[in-house]
Amino acid sequence: MFFRKKEKAVRDFSDKNLIRRHYQFYGIVQGVGFRYTAAMTAESLNMTGWVRNEYDGSVTMELQGTQAEIDEVLKSLNKSRYIRIERTECREMPLDEHETSFSTEWY
Repeated sequence: MFFRKKEKAVRDFSDKNLIRRHYQFYGIVQGVGFRYTAAMTAESLNMTGWVRNEYDGSVTMELQGTQAEIDEVLKSLNKSRYIRIERTECREMPLDEHETSFSTEWY
């Protein structure tokens, strides 16, 4: 049986509802499936951005999509049995019109 890779829809950057946010998460956020959960949820919603572990034990993530999509990613992280977010820092970012996917980055 052969599987075709799912084609990603191209985002329309004229959509005024698109936003980009930079997050820093602290708590029990490494070694508990945080990056996997974030990536799977963001990819399923056709969002762009990235997520990576930091040396200080935190996780950094940038998400680009609608507010509802961003809320869905955050909800999936908070529903996890093992992830324990104790503190979050967030700031708005300019849209990245050249970004085409969501990725997991390494140190």
